[in-house]
Amino acid sequence: MSRQVVSSNGVPLPFTGELFAPLPDSTALAGDVAALRRRFHEDGVVLLRGFLDRRAVLDLRAAYLSAFPDGLLAPGSTPEEGIFSGRAPAGLPAHGVSGHPAHAFVRDPRFTAFADQPSLAGLAAALLGGPVERLPRGILRHFHAGTKAASRAHTDHAYMTRGSDRVLTMWIPVGDCPLETGGLVYLEGSHRESAERFERARLARDRPHDLRPISHDLGATALAVGRRWLWHDYEAGDVAVHSPHLVHASLDTVTDAMRVSMDLRFILRGERADHRWTKEWAGDDGA
Repeated sequence: MSRQVVSSNGVPLPFTGELFAPLPDSTALAGDVAALRRRFHEDGVVLLRGFLDRRAVLDLRAAYLSAFPDGLLAPGSTPEEGIFSGRAPAGLPAHGVSGHPAHAFVRDPRFTAFADQPSLAGLAAALLGGPVERLPRGILRHFHAGTKAASRAHTDHAYMTRGSDRVLTMWIPVGDCPLETGGLVYLEGSHRESAERFERARLARDRPHDLRPISHDLGATALAVGRRWLWHDYEAGDVAVHSPHLVHASLDTVTDAMRVSMDLRFILRGERADHRWTKEWAGDDGA
């Protein structure tokens, strides 16, 4: 794919310096809690490259994609590679609902053990400034080429309004995820913007009945506030941690390799959690 133009939810946007900039790398700050926390509060996001064991991430990818019926993977490819065959197996339920492999996988001990590894809780505690708990609603996302489906511009807070905002999200690519595979992008400094500043972008949205997302049009969203989308060519082992008030979205997957990722939320211990996030995720739970 040429990086002259990218797209999200099928809407093209030019890959220019006006709309995109590299996501700052915070890996060098990993050993300095005060500096890392300061970067998190200033930018609303920190990127830590190679924070997790690459082999463990790829093994998790292989375990998940091995759970699909024959036909999803391209002939001759492995589950770890995750090369899309070009067609989904017949009769596969909607993503994440009962009967779909993602629904079962977030309830699998392998997923739980990965999500509960001490290094992730330790990182969350460092950024939130105290002991934390992981919210049970961990999400596994999965995109492949041809769907023109991606995460719309939104804040996590819009989906977690019934509890404390002393939470954070860890976005973990389960496999290599360069720009073309549909990685997450963050709207630079948007955690400091008021909701009213995005009203013009809300006029260009494909879900007028749902007030939570800002827009499926990332170009309109960026231009509404004059801010750029921060991007990165993620690799297995990378972790991006963001504030619930930072606007983010994802790009369309256009590579043969499928995008698999997980969203984990941590809350400062003792804070009230939104009850919708206290049970395991399902694709049709409405939260």
